[in-house]
Amino acid sequence: MRLGTVRRDGTTQAFRQEDGRTVYLPVPDVGALLAGGDLRLPGEPGPAPAPQDLATPVLRPGKILCAGLNFYDHAEEVGQQIPEHPTIFAKYATALIGPTDPIAMPEESEKIDWEAELTVVIGSPLRHATLDQARAAIAGYTIMNDISVRDWQGRTSEWFQGKNFDRTTPVGPVVVTSDEIDPETGLAIRCTVDGVRHQDSGTDRMIFSAVELVEYLSRFLTLEPGDLVACGTPAGVGLAKKPRRIWLRDGQEVVTEIEGIGELRNVCTPAEDLPAAG
Repeated sequence: MRLGTVRRDGTTQAFRQEDGRTVYLPVPDVGALLAGGDLRLPGEPGPAPAPQDLATPVLRPGKILCAGLNFYDHAEEVGQQIPEHPTIFAKYATALIGPTDPIAMPEESEKIDWEAELTVVIGSPLRHATLDQARAAIAGYTIMNDISVRDWQGRTSEWFQGKNFDRTTPVGPVVVTSDEIDPETGLAIRCTVDGVRHQDSGTDRMIFSAVELVEYLSRFLTLEPGDLVACGTPAGVGLAKKPRRIWLRDGQEVVTEIEGIGELRNVCTPAEDLPAAG
């Protein structure tokens, strides 16, 4: 099953896709669908939405939690030791954009980087979970590109400020339910910029699996339906390119793909050229 959110007539609406059929649901987004607890909510059939009409599946996640240094190959390329515990930071919903929306390139920086990431969507409340309970609480998986403003990220030992620039983080295109895909089998994860592939790895190369991350997070906070957990990025980021680092530039197209889920396709656009959010 695939769950998503579409922009229609000045508002948004959740939809469900299964067996080649699309059903539009009487809730504004996937977050509201998960909060209601009924993925089989009745709706009205219709044509599949166009990619350019898709919004991020969960419009205002209560929590967006992200794992850093969670691929063996990425830790190696940036010269970091394998962490004993997950490295966690947070994002806010103001950073999120849809799967084909423009990436708002901030004028405050010229060191802007890509990071393709598998992202968990939580389906039920969870606290002090076992691994089996964590697995059962995962509604499904989507894609994020954790676009990172590297000079701001490196201003302090905390990464937060480089990860939360407005309208920089594409998410989508849909949530694929966990009965259909299993990241531990090794889903291909890729990122290309203007047709040049920079990241090409598999989700089985994560240090902490998606389920392990959810279990770990539940030890110190309550996870709720619609929360997102981004699972880290593989090798190939611009920061680590040799002999010189490579950064995103205005006008470039970033394509982020994960096998079994789909792709994000976003053009880097000066933030000052975009209409005000709202």
